[in-house]
Amino acid sequence: MRSRTIAAVLAGIVLAGTGAVAWQRYGPTDHSGAGLLPPAAGTTAVTTPDQPAILLAAGDIATCDDAEVRTGELLAAQPGVVAALGDLAYPDGSTAAFADCYDPAWGLVKPRTRPAMGNHDARTPDAGGYGNSFGAAAGPQPQGYYSYDLGAWHVVVLNSNCDLVGGCGPGSPQLDWLVDDLAATTTGNILGYWHHPRFSTGHHGDQPAVAAFWETLADAGADVVLNGHDHDYERFVAMDATGRPDPTGIREFVVGTGGAPLRGFGPSRDTVDVRQADQHGILRLDLGSCGYSWSFLSVDGGPPLDRGHATNTCAR
Repeated sequence: MRSRTIAAVLAGIVLAGTGAVAWQRYGPTDHSGAGLLPPAAGTTAVTTPDQPAILLAAGDIATCDDAEVRTGELLAAQPGVVAALGDLAYPDGSTAAFADCYDPAWGLVKPRTRPAMGNHDARTPDAGGYGNSFGAAAGPQPQGYYSYDLGAWHVVVLNSNCDLVGGCGPGSPQLDWLVDDLAATTTGNILGYWHHPRFSTGHHGDQPAVAAFWETLADAGADVVLNGHDHDYERFVAMDATGRPDPTGIREFVVGTGGAPLRGFGPSRDTVDVRQADQHGILRLDLGSCGYSWSFLSVDGGPPLDRGHATNTCAR
């Protein structure tokens, strides 16, 4: 992968161990017509329907400490696309912070990373360090929202720094783009990720500013949402847009365990299945045509701290 040309890297992601290519749909500054970049020459565009694609995720990453190096080593040992869930390079997402802290830890997997922008990444003007670090792989800048197809799944990456992109609610360019993007997909399996969690019992708690993201994804029958921002791991039951349990709703994972110092929780809720703030690690999702499985892999090794599966996502 690392020997491919930059054009090929931006055109498609070869999923190690699956042979799939993720095609990327860019945001509103893309004027290429269909909005899809073709797969790189010599790669395979599809997998068999029963062959899961792999997505690896964590956010709140690089502080120039040892923890992010250890999560980077976990990623390097796993196949799949990497979803970096924001706050990638502390304290301010500068070019120097990415070069000094992020790249030595997660740089090896950067060619297969599809990032989301965090609030710390947006502290430089127009999130310039973030945009320069990832280039077209992070979508058009400074908007920072885009989508791609991963096996049998459609993945949308949103920017929850609402003031930077003209808002996150109804009438905003980002939400209009999201509605159009979801209307264009033909798969019944949808996953979204961005930095600030709609629901959380962690340090920052619920983020109402992104409520319209959840509502729009729920209306489209989405299955999974991934977030960071709170420095912990938390898995919720499937929920509706108000945060009530709903077996046909969206399951949220907060995975702010990429390397930044961990923080404790507030009171729990009956919608929380698992939460921990003791060990850094990454979330692995195996995405099948009609279901998915998850496992949280700790830097301390041993069996996954959390694992499970859900089925019949394609029936929604």
